[in-house]
Formats: sequence, C-alpha cells, structure tokens
Amino acid sequence: MRILVMFDLPVGTLAERRNYSLFRKYLIKNGFLMMQESVYCKIAPNATVADFIIENVRKNKPSSGLVQLLKITEKQYARMEYIVGEAKSEVLDSDERLVIL
Repeated sequence: MRILVMFDLPVGTLAERRNYSLFRKYLIKNGFLMMQESVYCKIAPNATVADFIIENVRKNKPSSGLVQLLKITEKQYARMEYIVGEAKSEVLDSDERLVIL
C-alpha cells in the first residue's frame, strides 16, 4: 500500500513558515519521499500499518492549512500516468526497498 500526503500550508508569517517546515521535516524523518512539491509518499506493508501511519500524520498535522491523505494499493500506484516528464529514480521507491522484520 502507499500513503500519499498532499498539503497546502500558509507561509505568510514566521509562525506559519515554522509550522510548514516542522510538518515537512516530520514527513521526511518518518520515511516519506517527496514526489513533487507538497506531495509525499510512503510505502506501507499492509492496511493496518497504513492506518497507523495515517493516525501519526493526523497527530502531527499543522494547526492551519490543508492536508489531504490518500491510501492506495501498489497496483493503483503502478498505473500512475506521467503526462509530462518522467519518473525520477534517485531513490529506490518500491516494495523491493521494504524490509519486514
């Protein structure tokens, strides 16, 4: 499964910029990879883990702005169409990277 986090946060004041930065750093620290600006993705081995990830994002959400979450399967993710541009493979972003202990 994949968890997609899409957000649009205000950055008008110093406090809002700080909240934006803290949220973005939270996502990166917790294994989310940036797909494009304000769109991050993380792999989850199953629906239970995906729900846990979503709950943690809810707990760390900023106080204002828009944050959206989408849970999709690997099959749905693989069917993503690139209209312009192409996938960047700087980081291995597939279930091959996933290690289950």
